[in-house]
Amino acid sequence: MNFTPEELKKLSLPALLALALLAGGGGLIWSADIALKSAQRAAAAAQAERQQSGERLARIAEEEREVKEKINVYQRLKALNILGEERRLEWADAVTRIRTQRELLDLRYRVERQRLLVSLPGKPGNVDFFASTMRVDLALLHEEDLPRFLADLRDSGNAFYSVRNCSLTRTGPAAGGAAIAPRLRAECNIDLITIVDRGAKQ
Repeated sequence: MNFTPEELKKLSLPALLALALLAGGGGLIWSADIALKSAQRAAAAAQAERQQSGERLARIAEEEREVKEKINVYQRLKALNILGEERRLEWADAVTRIRTQRELLDLRYRVERQRLLVSLPGKPGNVDFFASTMRVDLALLHEEDLPRFLADLRDSGNAFYSVRNCSLTRTGPAAGGAAIAPRLRAECNIDLITIVDRGAKQ
């Protein structure tokens, strides 16, 4: 199809407008593509940040749970008077009180020198476990008196009482008549354990 110069002149303006519209459309598509990619990058960054924030919150919650557990353990140990230096006077008072309450006629004991059991590394200082062995010799009216004595000793606090061994021997036949006399004798080795945190504030 051939166009005359007059027709070409008339078509030049619409052709220019069409080219301008095509160029504008291409520009819009290009800018929209750039905006889409930018939005996708921003969404990916936001998702990664949200995931990192969730992981941080999970770590914080786990650390908080661990701290609460350690605080609970510390408070229980503190309530039992296990933390800190050994309390020999309190130990002696506890044995005297138990002997009186249980009416133990013959009870003798000796606490040996303190020794280091184990030293565990910690921050800011080591945690040291000490033991002092209490050697107990007591006369009993009945074999049940021994577990009662040990239970009373544990309940008294002031240390963690770990019974290493006990031996029970018969000292004579049952007493006749109205007289009540011990028929059994027990010998026990009991470790009185205390914990010293070298990093704790005094």
